[in-house]
Amino acid sequence: MATGKASNDGVVLSRLSKAYGRLRAVDSIDLSIRRGQTVAILGPNGAGKTTMLDMALGLTRPDSGSITLFGMPPARAIAAGQVGGMLQTGSLIEYLSVREFLTMIASLYPRPLQVDHMLQLTGAAEFADRRTNKLSGGQTQRVRFAAALIANSDLLVLDEPTAAIDVGGRREFWTAIREVAAEGKTVIFATHYLEEADAYADRIVLLARGKIVADGSATEIKAMASGRTIRATLPGADLAQLASLPGVTNAERRGEAVTLNCASSDNALRALLSRFPEARDIEVHGAGIEEAFFALTVGERDDPNQPTQVQGAR
Repeated sequence: MATGKASNDGVVLSRLSKAYGRLRAVDSIDLSIRRGQTVAILGPNGAGKTTMLDMALGLTRPDSGSITLFGMPPARAIAAGQVGGMLQTGSLIEYLSVREFLTMIASLYPRPLQVDHMLQLTGAAEFADRRTNKLSGGQTQRVRFAAALIANSDLLVLDEPTAAIDVGGRREFWTAIREVAAEGKTVIFATHYLEEADAYADRIVLLARGKIVADGSATEIKAMASGRTIRATLPGADLAQLASLPGVTNAERRGEAVTLNCASSDNALRALLSRFPEARDIEVHGAGIEEAFFALTVGERDDPNQPTQVQGAR
């Protein structure tokens, strides 16, 4: 983990901890995020993602440590209109139209964005006159996103923002985030969709057991997962024989295709071509974000109390 020098120009968490009884939800986290970065917070259920974000938003008081948002405590930054948030919990005010609801939210901030622009940007324009209690789950998420954006804040904190949104809606959501990030806003989001972090984050912070276990770009995070995967079309081959090839740790079949997880792809590939010359459509891949996620959060570590250092992370 590279926390960098504490700065008034970003988000700084210092020795941040929070426990619920004997459970240490967040365990002495140090994290510094520069202004203008888009950062994904990843981790398995119970890793501490939501607790950390709640403390950053001033919704939960830490047991120890400190938080500054652009040089201010969370409460001051929020009062100044510098923070917009979209959380997993909470509901919309009922019986208002979507337009009325967003107009009311905009009135709470010193420099809000235009309601019509937010409706268009988030795909909520088509149901702008519908009552908030008559929305589907995906529509509700779009409105909550619009409410977070309308503040025109310097920091946007999103906890599982695309939950309940269909594939098309998720694409529109990330188009909107790109527009926000292009204006120099800082975006921090927690997600269970690993491909979203891979595709859209400048930086990934990976949590497990309340600690940061890795911190870096998607490319750097994926490079931490050792091993490669060989895929090939090989009808009828015996999986036990494939699994016994030098360098292979596991073999799986899907139809006529086989997948070999390898500790040494070079040795495995040589052995595969030697013993199964009929293999075709061969592909060799490095670890993806999913493999890295499981290797770093589930796999055994030499010292689980020490985060992985990533060269170049800030």
